[in-house]
Amino acid sequence: MTVLITGGAGFIGSNFVHYYLAEHPEEEIVNLDALTYAGNEANLKDIADQKNYHFVKGSIADSDLVDELFKQYQFDIVVNFAAESHVDRSILNPEIFVETNVLGTTTLLNASKKYGVKRYLQVSTDEVYGSLKEEGYFTEKTALAPNSPYSASKASADLLVMAYHRTFGLPVNITRCSNNYGPYQFPEKLIPLMIGQVMDGLELPVYGTGKNVRDWLHVLDHCRAIDLVLRKGRVGEIYNVGGHNERSNNQIVETIVKQMNYSKDKITYVKDRLGHDFRYAIDPTKLVEELGFKPLYTFDTGIKETINWYLENEDWWRPLQKRAKLKRLEDKS
Repeated sequence: MTVLITGGAGFIGSNFVHYYLAEHPEEEIVNLDALTYAGNEANLKDIADQKNYHFVKGSIADSDLVDELFKQYQFDIVVNFAAESHVDRSILNPEIFVETNVLGTTTLLNASKKYGVKRYLQVSTDEVYGSLKEEGYFTEKTALAPNSPYSASKASADLLVMAYHRTFGLPVNITRCSNNYGPYQFPEKLIPLMIGQVMDGLELPVYGTGKNVRDWLHVLDHCRAIDLVLRKGRVGEIYNVGGHNERSNNQIVETIVKQMNYSKDKITYVKDRLGHDFRYAIDPTKLVEELGFKPLYTFDTGIKETINWYLENEDWWRPLQKRAKLKRLEDKS
C-alpha cells in the first residue's frame, strides 16, 4: 500500500506519520506539506532517512505537482490533514483559508478520482458544527453551522468530499475531531502557549471570561481513530472523534498552573475573539459502537505527559515561538 499524507509536517499530521509508520512498517508514505507557519520538518527529523518515507514540499492547491505525485506513486490511500487551521489568522486573512482548505481539497479530490484511489479520508473538525449551549452534543447528523472563516472553509471542504462520493462514487470518509493536544502542537495554541508563558514567568492571557468549553482529545487517540476508520470505516460515512474530556479554558489554564506550581494571579482576561463559539462537545457513539474505538488517554494523564514533553523539548518550540511572534507583527503591519 502507498499512502499520501498531506499536511504531515503539522501538529496532528506529524503525529499521524509517526504512528502510521510504526503500525504499518510495510507500507510506503509520501508526505506533502507546504511548510507554512505551522508546518515544521523538525517534527519528522527522526524518520527522515527511512526508506519507506518520502517528504515533498508543496501545496495541495498546486494541481501540476499533485498530479505528478499521483502519477508517480499510484496512491492507494489519501489522508488529508493539510489546512490553514488557526481561527485568529482566518479572521485576518480569510482568502488564504479558502485557497488551501477549499481549492486544495478540490485538487486532491480530482486527482483521487482520476487515479482511482481506494480510500480518501478528509480530516475535519467539530468547528464545522458551530456552537453549543451548556447541554447537548454534536452528532454526525448535526447541521453544519460554521461561525469563523476557518470553520466555514473546512465545512465547504467537507461538502465537496461528500459531493465527490455521491456524484462520482469516490470512496471517502470524513472524521471530525474535538480539540487535540499533545506533542508537536504549534506554540500559539492554548495549551502549549500557556506552558510557554509559565516557563517564561509571564501573564496567562485568556479570551473573554474563560468560560468557553472544548472537548479535549489526545492527538495519539486521534491518530488511532483515523487509522481505524481507514481500515474498518464504511465508505461514504462521517465519524466524530471525541474523548469526553470537556474543560473550560479556565479549567485548562488552572490545571497547567497547578501542575507547574505557578501563581493563579498571573491569569489575565483579554478581549474576546470575534465569533468565539461558546462550547464544542462531540458524541463519538458511532465510532465506538461501529468500530470499537476506545481512547487510551484521560485528560488528567494526557496533560501531565504533554507538559513534560514541552519542558523536555524547549529546543523544538522556541524557534517556532519566535517565528509566530514575527508573523503576528507582519500581519499587523
